[in-house]
Amino acid sequence: MKISKHPNIHMRNQTKLRRCSWGVAILLAAVAVASAQVSITEHPIPAASGSFWEIAAGSDGALWITEMTANKIGRYTIAGGFTEYTVPTANSLPYGITAGPDGALWFTEVNACKIGRITTSGGFTEYAVPTANSPFAITVGPDGALWFTEGFRIGRITTSGAFTEYYSPTLTSSYGIAAGSDGALWFTAADNKIGRVTTAGAFTGYAVPTAGSMPYGIAAGSDGALWFTEYATGKIGRVTTAGAFTEYPTSASASIAAGPDGALWFAAVSAGVGRITTAGAVTLYPDAGFPFFVAVGPDQAMWFTEQFGNQIGRVSIPAAWLPAPVPALSTWALVLLAILTLGAGALALRRYGTGS
Repeated sequence: MKISKHPNIHMRNQTKLRRCSWGVAILLAAVAVASAQVSITEHPIPAASGSFWEIAAGSDGALWITEMTANKIGRYTIAGGFTEYTVPTANSLPYGITAGPDGALWFTEVNACKIGRITTSGGFTEYAVPTANSPFAITVGPDGALWFTEGFRIGRITTSGAFTEYYSPTLTSSYGIAAGSDGALWFTAADNKIGRVTTAGAFTGYAVPTAGSMPYGIAAGSDGALWFTEYATGKIGRVTTAGAFTEYPTSASASIAAGPDGALWFAAVSAGVGRITTAGAVTLYPDAGFPFFVAVGPDQAMWFTEQFGNQIGRVSIPAAWLPAPVPALSTWALVLLAILTLGAGALALRRYGTGS
């Protein structure tokens, strides 16, 4: 084959190549932008009461919801199936809910002063809080126990039902709770503070810079800090495990949860659902259902409860924002790997086993 060395032809070829590369780059950028679209889907639930409160993903791949005024725990599958289970104690006001390390769902009963447990098949167990305080939010601690807020105390219950309560003389009332990256539990408090309690029961309080902020929901971020909502002042707050604060203005928000995309998602109530990156970039996605609680689902989407309309919502997260999945080895690849391993072993025996 004859290759031309004429400089003009070479330059024209390079120009064409660059134009082609630019075209491909523009096309890829357009595809990336098109794929990075957030959409909200409403899922109607045929429940008698529309009092859907907290939501959590269960070990069974379904979403579990507390129905306060209906005194029920709801189970919603991604395929659209809905089942309700009535809490044994009447008028218990189920509120907070979380998936436990034992595969069951654990929830708080505000009016009954109990911690409830429900299996994924609908079996209940209830445990009375020793001091008869109203438990509120609940989460799994770093020690494998369930931790919950209860007014002037922070409570702990093991999966076998053993309680420990920690009293703080400076604590007024506690709301949300989350496990921090430092091995402690962090919570929001009514006296405009973010509290920290170790698994041994030692308390520390950090005052939120904005007065009267009403910190409410709290979650651990992918950056190792704690992120919380300021319901009264319409901000999202960030506090490091050393107690350093940053605040970002947005809209009045209730709960907040870490998403699979590394950002934090929050229920912005009248403004819809919000997303804030760990760098502080805020985006709001409108929804008229009054979102109040948000959680990550088993499908890598964010799900939220709505105060109006007998429905829950789903926020799809663009694949471009999610971490790349680890490629799984195919069956044939595993077979080939096994053959190569056996062959290498046989060769080693042949070489060294005979002493040659």
